Amino acid sequence: MSDSARLEAEILLARAIDMPRSFLFAHPDDELDEDSIARLNDTVNRRLAGEPMAYIQGVKEFWSMELMVSPATLVPRPETELLVDLAIRTVPRRAEWNILDLGTGSGAIALAVARECPSCFVTAIDSDADALAIAAQNVRHHGFGNVECLLGDWTEPVAAREFELILSNPPYVADNDAALDDLRAEPRHALAAGHDGLDAIRRLIVDCRTVIADDGTLILEHGFDQRDAIAELLQDAGWRDIQCVDDYAGHPRVTTARFTKT
Repeated sequence: MSDSARLEAEILLARAIDMPRSFLFAHPDDELDEDSIARLNDTVNRRLAGEPMAYIQGVKEFWSMELMVSPATLVPRPETELLVDLAIRTVPRRAEWNILDLGTGSGAIALAVARECPSCFVTAIDSDADALAIAAQNVRHHGFGNVECLLGDWTEPVAAREFELILSNPPYVADNDAALDDLRAEPRHALAAGHDGLDAIRRLIVDCRTVIADDGTLILEHGFDQRDAIAELLQDAGWRDIQCVDDYAGHPRVTTARFTKT
């Protein structure tokens, strides 16, 4: 058994008996009762069917925070921490910026940035009410007073406002990408975006111009093979200072750009 498989098995067993994993090592000879066996069988079957461990546990760690997740949200991924890191480095120290997180899902990006930039106010938007409810729970659980959650379609709920920084990890997988088969437990609308995976990004590049502050910054996560296409879309829409940053595996992953209104 691999280390990861053994770890998952231990987590599922600990969940079945409602005890911490350390309890297993302290009581190796204990036997399971019928209820515990039933719970274990249920979670093992869910895992074998491809359900992510994060959904089974109901939580996922991101930016050293334990966040609630559900099948309504994507499972936060380590590579998205690059987007958070770039955002934090963009915000001047003690700046009181308004920051927008579009397609917030579990609220992972919004909460991470709000924690590191406590003088800023973060608005998190999602079009899925169930996903937004999870984000709102995470905001309450971690006690962030500088985050608001709004339901709506991309920038529409904040059409009359401006933000110095806009962040998004939008859907960017092509509709026919075989990778979607391995992600079938996660919400498809948060993953797939048209024949080339760029439908959501095309809209964001255009719509964000109306809510970005003068000389504001847009930071987008995207697929490793979309760098050039996104740079061209941004340039055609009038964005400048376009830069792509590789993730920790060396793949093009996050693009930043600025917009001048005057």
